[in-house]
Amino acid sequence: MPSPRGFRRALEQAEGLGVIAEIKRRSPSKGDLNPGIDAATWAASYQDGGATCLSVLTDNPHFGGSMEDLMAASGAVDIPVLRKDFTVAAHDVVDARLMGADAVLLIVAALDDAELADLHTLAIELGLDALVETHDEAEVERAMAVGANTVGVNQRDLVTFEVDTERAIRVGNSLPEHVVRVAESGVKGPLDAAPLREAGYHAVLVGESLVTSGDPTAAVAELRQV
Repeated sequence: MPSPRGFRRALEQAEGLGVIAEIKRRSPSKGDLNPGIDAATWAASYQDGGATCLSVLTDNPHFGGSMEDLMAASGAVDIPVLRKDFTVAAHDVVDARLMGADAVLLIVAALDDAELADLHTLAIELGLDALVETHDEAEVERAMAVGANTVGVNQRDLVTFEVDTERAIRVGNSLPEHVVRVAESGVKGPLDAAPLREAGYHAVLVGESLVTSGDPTAAVAELRQV
């Protein structure tokens, strides 16, 4: 396998606010978003707009994604790609590497402490970066306990699907300085992104507003100008 492209490094070195542009066909809260999306074409459009990294959903039941989507997107761009899925077992991490992903998502709320530690260690051993997703200060503490250095704060409640647009700023106050910070969910445009950059976030992960955009290249470029 080729060496991973350095997901964390790309976010850390991005000029201004980085954008992790997401490819997804549907969501549990909104239903179909762009069911006919061509992953390779969309990925190239995101890169043309200045996306720092990509996020590709591979979960099919909830998001309509697939392994083929990730492989197509990864092969169409030079920027790092995150496998966005419910990573709950060692084979999920290994599969991500084999698909051509450069990073995996580890959701603290979906794992116990031992699972989180084991999967985080395995990802690092395979050369992958791990985006460790949190929702509150207690989950940040758990992420720090396993040595996470790239942490996402998801502003969407996983149970109610409600978005709290102040969550990332609030929870971000508990993140150490060395951590690369990613704000997830609730970013529809520059007005949502600007306060997150001011709060010290390195990047925003944006999906819904991009896959429903008539011009994904322009939409990403607008976010990159924040």
